[in-house]
Amino acid sequence: MPERRTVPAGRDLPLRRQLALACRVVAMEGHNDAIWGHVSVRRPGEDVFWIKAAGMGLEEATAANVQLIDLDGRRLLGPGIVHTELPIHSEIYRRRPEVGAVVHTHPVFATVLGAAGHRIRPVTHEGALFFPPDIPLFDQTTDLILTRELGEAVAAALGDQPALLLKNHGIVVAGRTLEEAACWACLLEKGARAQVFALALGAPAWTGAEEALLKRKHIYHDQALAFLWQYYCRKLRRQGMLS
Repeated sequence: MPERRTVPAGRDLPLRRQLALACRVVAMEGHNDAIWGHVSVRRPGEDVFWIKAAGMGLEEATAANVQLIDLDGRRLLGPGIVHTELPIHSEIYRRRPEVGAVVHTHPVFATVLGAAGHRIRPVTHEGALFFPPDIPLFDQTTDLILTRELGEAVAAALGDQPALLLKNHGIVVAGRTLEEAACWACLLEKGARAQVFALALGAPAWTGAEEALLKRKHIYHDQALAFLWQYYCRKLRRQGMLS
Protein backbone atom coordinates (compact mmCIF):
# COMPACT_ATOMS: atom_id res chain seq x y z
CA MET A 1 0.00 0.00 0.00
CA PRO A 2 1.26 3.52 -0.72
CA GLU A 3 2.49 5.51 2.23
CA ARG A 4 -0.14 7.90 3.53
CA ARG A 5 1.10 11.42 4.02
CA THR A 6 -1.79 13.26 5.62
CA VAL A 7 -2.23 16.89 4.63
CA PRO A 8 -2.43 19.13 7.72
CA ALA A 9 -6.00 20.38 7.97
CA GLY A 10 -5.20 24.06 7.47
CA ARG A 11 -2.37 23.76 4.93
CA ASP A 12 -3.37 25.67 1.78
CA LEU A 13 -7.00 24.79 2.49
CA PRO A 14 -8.60 27.51 0.30
CA LEU A 15 -6.31 26.56 -2.60
CA ARG A 16 -7.07 22.85 -2.18
CA ARG A 17 -10.80 23.56 -2.10
CA GLN A 18 -10.54 25.59 -5.30
CA LEU A 19 -8.61 22.75 -6.93
CA ALA A 20 -11.34 20.28 -6.01
CA LEU A 21 -13.93 22.69 -7.43
CA ALA A 22 -11.98 23.04 -10.67
CA CYS A 23 -11.75 19.26 -11.03
CA ARG A 24 -15.51 18.97 -10.60
CA VAL A 25 -16.23 21.85 -12.97
CA VAL A 26 -14.26 20.34 -15.85
CA ALA A 27 -15.81 16.94 -15.15
CA MET A 28 -19.28 18.48 -15.35
CA GLU A 29 -18.44 20.25 -18.62
CA GLY A 30 -17.40 17.25 -20.71
CA HIS A 31 -13.93 16.33 -19.46
CA ASN A 32 -14.72 13.34 -17.27
CA ASP A 33 -12.99 10.11 -18.30
CA ALA A 34 -13.53 7.72 -15.38
CA ILE A 35 -10.33 7.86 -13.28
CA TRP A 36 -8.18 9.55 -15.95
CA GLY A 37 -7.31 13.22 -16.32
CA HIS A 38 -5.93 15.69 -13.80
CA VAL A 39 -5.89 19.33 -12.81
CA SER A 40 -3.12 21.04 -10.84
CA VAL A 41 -2.51 24.41 -9.22
CA ARG A 42 0.82 25.96 -8.33
CA ARG A 43 1.37 27.13 -4.78
CA PRO A 44 1.83 30.87 -5.41
CA GLY A 45 5.46 31.89 -5.74
CA GLU A 46 6.83 28.37 -5.26
CA ASP A 47 7.98 25.46 -7.42
CA VAL A 48 5.45 23.01 -5.99
CA PHE A 49 1.88 22.25 -7.03
CA TRP A 50 -1.26 20.56 -5.75
CA ILE A 51 -2.88 17.86 -7.89
CA LYS A 52 -5.61 15.31 -7.28
CA ALA A 53 -4.49 11.80 -6.38
CA ALA A 54 -4.62 9.05 -9.01
CA GLY A 55 -7.27 6.35 -8.99
CA MET A 56 -10.34 8.57 -8.65
CA GLY A 57 -12.47 10.61 -10.98
CA LEU A 58 -12.26 14.35 -11.38
CA GLU A 59 -15.74 14.66 -9.89
CA GLU A 60 -14.51 12.85 -6.77
CA ALA A 61 -11.78 15.36 -5.94
CA THR A 62 -11.89 16.92 -2.47
CA ALA A 63 -9.55 19.11 -0.46
CA ALA A 64 -8.49 15.98 1.44
CA ASN A 65 -7.44 13.78 -1.49
CA VAL A 66 -5.00 16.08 -3.27
CA GLN A 67 -1.22 15.87 -3.19
CA LEU A 68 1.60 18.41 -3.01
CA ILE A 69 4.26 17.64 -5.63
CA ASP A 70 7.60 19.29 -6.40
CA LEU A 71 8.95 19.88 -9.90
CA ASP A 72 10.98 16.68 -9.73
CA GLY A 73 7.80 14.66 -9.20
CA ARG A 74 8.29 13.97 -5.50
CA ARG A 75 5.15 13.73 -3.39
CA LEU A 76 5.57 15.99 -0.38
CA LEU A 77 2.10 15.74 1.13
CA GLY A 78 -1.17 13.98 0.52
CA PRO A 79 -2.52 10.44 0.39
CA GLY A 80 -2.69 7.93 -2.42
CA ILE A 81 -0.85 7.15 -5.62
CA VAL A 82 0.60 9.88 -7.82
CA HIS A 83 -0.38 10.34 -11.45
CA THR A 84 2.17 8.99 -13.91
CA GLU A 85 1.85 12.05 -16.16
CA LEU A 86 3.18 14.53 -13.61
CA PRO A 87 5.81 15.69 -16.17
CA ILE A 88 3.07 17.50 -18.11
CA HIS A 89 2.50 19.73 -15.11
CA SER A 90 6.03 20.02 -13.73
CA GLU A 91 7.63 20.95 -17.03
CA ILE A 92 5.03 23.57 -17.91
CA TYR A 93 5.48 25.15 -14.47
CA ARG A 94 9.25 24.96 -14.87
CA ARG A 95 9.17 26.61 -18.30
CA ARG A 96 6.46 29.19 -17.64
CA PRO A 97 6.62 30.88 -14.23
CA GLU A 98 3.48 32.91 -14.96
CA VAL A 99 1.35 29.75 -15.21
CA GLY A 100 -0.67 29.10 -12.08
CA ALA A 101 -2.69 26.06 -13.12
CA VAL A 102 -2.65 23.23 -15.66
CA VAL A 103 -5.46 20.99 -16.94
CA HIS A 104 -4.84 17.70 -18.74
CA THR A 105 -7.95 15.77 -19.72
CA HIS A 106 -9.38 13.61 -22.51
CA PRO A 107 -12.52 15.42 -23.72
CA VAL A 108 -14.09 13.57 -26.63
CA PHE A 109 -14.62 16.33 -29.19
CA ALA A 110 -11.30 18.14 -28.81
CA THR A 111 -9.52 14.78 -28.90
CA VAL A 112 -11.38 13.76 -32.07
CA LEU A 113 -10.41 17.02 -33.78
CA GLY A 114 -6.76 16.47 -32.89
CA ALA A 115 -6.88 12.88 -34.10
CA ALA A 116 -8.21 14.08 -37.46
CA GLY A 117 -5.47 16.71 -37.74
CA HIS A 118 -7.83 19.66 -37.31
CA ARG A 119 -7.05 22.80 -35.34
CA ILE A 120 -9.62 24.67 -33.29
CA ARG A 121 -11.48 27.23 -35.40
CA PRO A 122 -14.01 29.87 -34.31
CA VAL A 123 -17.03 28.12 -35.75
CA THR A 124 -18.73 29.42 -32.60
CA HIS A 125 -17.61 32.13 -30.17
CA GLU A 126 -15.55 29.73 -28.06
CA GLY A 127 -13.08 29.04 -30.85
CA ALA A 128 -12.01 32.69 -30.81
CA LEU A 129 -10.12 31.97 -27.60
CA PHE A 130 -7.88 29.54 -29.46
CA PHE A 131 -7.45 31.16 -32.89
CA PRO A 132 -5.49 33.12 -33.95
CA PRO A 133 -2.85 31.81 -33.77
CA ASP A 134 -3.40 28.07 -34.06
CA ILE A 135 -2.96 26.21 -30.81
CA PRO A 136 -0.31 23.51 -31.26
CA LEU A 137 -0.95 19.86 -32.10
CA PHE A 138 1.58 17.65 -30.31
CA ASP A 139 2.25 14.51 -32.35
CA GLN A 140 5.65 13.36 -31.10
CA THR A 141 3.81 10.52 -29.36
CA THR A 142 0.22 9.46 -28.73
CA ASP A 143 1.30 7.56 -25.61
CA LEU A 144 1.30 8.89 -22.05
CA ILE A 145 3.71 11.70 -21.13
CA LEU A 146 5.71 9.71 -18.61
CA THR A 147 9.20 11.23 -18.69
CA ARG A 148 10.72 14.61 -18.05
CA GLU A 149 11.96 14.64 -21.65
CA LEU A 150 8.45 14.19 -23.02
CA GLY A 151 7.12 16.73 -20.53
CA GLU A 152 9.73 19.21 -21.76
CA ALA A 153 8.67 18.51 -25.34
CA VAL A 154 5.02 19.18 -24.50
CA ALA A 155 5.92 22.40 -22.66
CA ALA A 156 8.08 23.52 -25.60
CA ALA A 157 5.30 22.77 -28.09
CA LEU A 158 2.81 24.68 -25.94
CA GLY A 159 5.11 27.70 -25.91
CA ASP A 160 3.21 30.76 -24.70
CA GLN A 161 -0.15 29.49 -25.93
CA PRO A 162 -3.11 28.79 -23.62
CA ALA A 163 -3.76 25.25 -24.87
CA LEU A 164 -2.45 22.33 -26.87
CA LEU A 165 -3.98 19.26 -28.50
CA LEU A 166 -2.27 15.92 -27.80
CA LYS A 167 -2.89 13.82 -30.91
CA ASN A 168 -5.04 10.73 -30.20
CA HIS A 169 -4.78 11.53 -26.50
CA GLY A 170 -6.37 14.70 -25.13
CA ILE A 171 -5.66 18.33 -24.30
CA VAL A 172 -3.44 20.48 -22.12
CA VAL A 173 -4.53 23.92 -20.93
CA ALA A 174 -2.33 26.36 -18.97
CA GLY A 175 -3.74 29.43 -17.24
CA ARG A 176 -2.59 32.21 -14.98
CA THR A 177 -5.09 31.05 -12.38
CA LEU A 178 -7.00 27.90 -11.59
CA GLU A 179 -10.27 29.53 -12.57
CA GLU A 180 -8.85 30.69 -15.89
CA ALA A 181 -7.41 27.28 -16.79
CA ALA A 182 -10.64 25.48 -15.88
CA CYS A 183 -12.86 27.91 -17.80
CA TRP A 184 -10.62 27.79 -20.86
CA ALA A 185 -10.67 23.99 -20.80
CA CYS A 186 -14.47 24.00 -20.66
CA LEU A 187 -14.74 26.51 -23.51
CA LEU A 188 -12.22 24.57 -25.60
CA GLU A 189 -14.33 21.43 -25.47
CA LYS A 190 -17.56 23.36 -26.09
CA GLY A 191 -16.07 24.97 -29.19
CA ALA A 192 -14.62 21.65 -30.37
CA ARG A 193 -18.02 19.99 -30.01
CA ALA A 194 -19.66 22.61 -32.23
CA GLN A 195 -16.83 22.30 -34.76
CA VAL A 196 -17.18 18.51 -34.99
CA PHE A 197 -20.93 18.87 -35.59
CA ALA A 198 -20.32 21.55 -38.24
CA LEU A 199 -17.71 19.42 -40.02
CA ALA A 200 -20.20 16.55 -40.14
CA LEU A 201 -22.53 18.79 -42.17
CA GLY A 202 -19.92 19.88 -44.70
CA ALA A 203 -17.29 22.62 -44.89
CA PRO A 204 -18.22 25.14 -42.19
CA ALA A 205 -17.44 28.83 -42.29
CA TRP A 206 -15.64 30.32 -39.33
CA THR A 207 -14.80 33.78 -38.05
CA GLY A 208 -11.68 35.32 -39.58
CA ALA A 209 -8.59 36.11 -37.53
CA GLU A 210 -9.15 39.85 -37.13
CA GLU A 211 -12.74 39.53 -35.98
CA ALA A 212 -11.87 36.54 -33.78
CA LEU A 213 -9.44 38.74 -31.84
CA LEU A 214 -12.21 41.30 -31.35
CA LYS A 215 -14.60 38.60 -30.13
CA ARG A 216 -11.97 37.37 -27.69
CA LYS A 217 -11.67 40.90 -26.29
CA HIS A 218 -15.42 41.55 -26.19
CA ILE A 219 -16.64 38.19 -24.90
CA TYR A 220 -13.86 36.54 -22.91
CA HIS A 221 -12.40 39.39 -20.87
CA ASP A 222 -11.35 38.77 -17.27
CA GLN A 223 -14.65 39.91 -15.74
CA ALA A 224 -16.66 37.63 -18.02
CA LEU A 225 -14.46 34.65 -17.12
CA ALA A 226 -14.88 35.46 -13.42
CA PHE A 227 -18.66 35.45 -13.90
CA LEU A 228 -18.40 32.20 -15.87
CA TRP A 229 -16.48 30.54 -13.03
CA GLN A 230 -19.15 31.66 -10.56
CA TYR A 231 -21.83 30.28 -12.88
CA TYR A 232 -20.08 26.91 -13.07
CA CYS A 233 -19.89 26.77 -9.26
CA ARG A 234 -23.62 27.51 -8.99
CA LYS A 235 -24.31 24.83 -11.60
CA LEU A 236 -22.27 22.34 -9.57
CA ARG A 237 -24.42 23.10 -6.55
CA ARG A 238 -27.66 22.74 -8.52
CA GLN A 239 -26.51 19.35 -9.80
CA GLY A 240 -25.55 18.15 -6.33
CA MET A 241 -21.84 17.91 -7.18
CA LEU A 242 -20.62 20.01 -4.26
CA SER A 243 -19.64 18.04 -1.15
